[in-house]
Amino acid sequence: MIVEKLLLHVLIVLAPVLIHSLFFSHRPIGRPSFFVGILHGLTGSLCILFAYESFGLYWDLRYVPLILAFLYGGMRGGFTALGLLLAARIYAGGEALVFGIFSAFIAAIGPVLISAKFNRYEWKWKRLMWAMLAGVWTVFVQLLILIGYLNFSDGFGFIPAKLLYFVAVFGLIQITGAGFAALLHEASMERFRMQEKIFRAEKLNTLGEMAASIAHEVRNPLTVVKGFLQLMQADDRQGKFPYLPLVLSELDRAEAIISDYLNFAKPKLEKMEVFDLGEFLDDMVQLLNPLSIKKSVALTGKMETGIQIRTDRNKLRQAVINLMKNAIEATPPGGRVSVTLSAAGTEAEIKISDTGKGMTTEQLARIGSLYYSTKEEGTGLGTMVSLSIIEAMGGKTVYASQPGVGTEVKVFLKRNESHGG
Repeated sequence: MIVEKLLLHVLIVLAPVLIHSLFFSHRPIGRPSFFVGILHGLTGSLCILFAYESFGLYWDLRYVPLILAFLYGGMRGGFTALGLLLAARIYAGGEALVFGIFSAFIAAIGPVLISAKFNRYEWKWKRLMWAMLAGVWTVFVQLLILIGYLNFSDGFGFIPAKLLYFVAVFGLIQITGAGFAALLHEASMERFRMQEKIFRAEKLNTLGEMAASIAHEVRNPLTVVKGFLQLMQADDRQGKFPYLPLVLSELDRAEAIISDYLNFAKPKLEKMEVFDLGEFLDDMVQLLNPLSIKKSVALTGKMETGIQIRTDRNKLRQAVINLMKNAIEATPPGGRVSVTLSAAGTEAEIKISDTGKGMTTEQLARIGSLYYSTKEEGTGLGTMVSLSIIEAMGGKTVYASQPGVGTEVKVFLKRNESHGG
């Protein structure tokens, strides 16, 4: 009977993922955190209300939703779910009420501590391992509570064989349920990321065609005009046309803008070379230090040594400078911008964080769109080009931001295998 009851609880635990897939597929499953906490708290409460009662104890999978709430909804989601679980447990009552409440608080410690490690990984199997480890912790806590309850209650001189069977079945199903639920969460998140990539690829394809059209229609006439103006400047020994240098410089700027569009459409990595990424980023920090001083912003860098990559140095310079300039310009006077480099497995992780005004979820979703910028005079083209360059290098860019707190940009690039450090 307990097996059938716990398998029913597994279906209850999986309900939030199914609800999210049906009604909220346009949002990542980890947001908003209060909603995640309420959803998992309600499923945990249902587990308590439909628990299998034996030996004076309630046997259910209430802590699986609690684990998922902390791992996928953060602290707010986790404690929201914990509050709902406690309310349901108090409502259920029973002789072991005090033990149940105490068990809930102790069981929550594991997911709280594990969530920091869990969120550090992007590989789903690593995250799945930590989710199952949290399941092991809750089983261990409940086993200790069981032993404590039996010691304080009457009628048990020893642990019956049936109770040992209950414990074994319960632990196995709880750990497996936590892992299976986490796997479905990861699959939902992976599907959301895939949808974003497809949507982004469609935008890139459309904008790429537009960029190629602009280059074809505008660049060639500009080249002809520039050539004739250069001939006029060479013949102007008496200085009759003093504005020619200004006109030529503006033509150069127009060509540079068109080149940016071309870089966005089809970024070409021309000169591939192996170089030390830490030294490269140190140079970038020094290069932009005058700008940060002018803006009264503290610019710092902390680089891990020995990280080598193989790519086009000039293209990467263009992308990194743009991202760093964005961070500096978004930070008010007295704020700070930090650039860090660390190894992340086979990848190098460049993190650019600022204490600026931050961005909302809607603004983050539009990052990289044509003509969208949070700056008053920005066009968004520089960010588009930077993201395209990093993508052409086989890397990826991840944004995280919170209004009033700041923005963090992580760039992941493949490390050079023969010079991995």
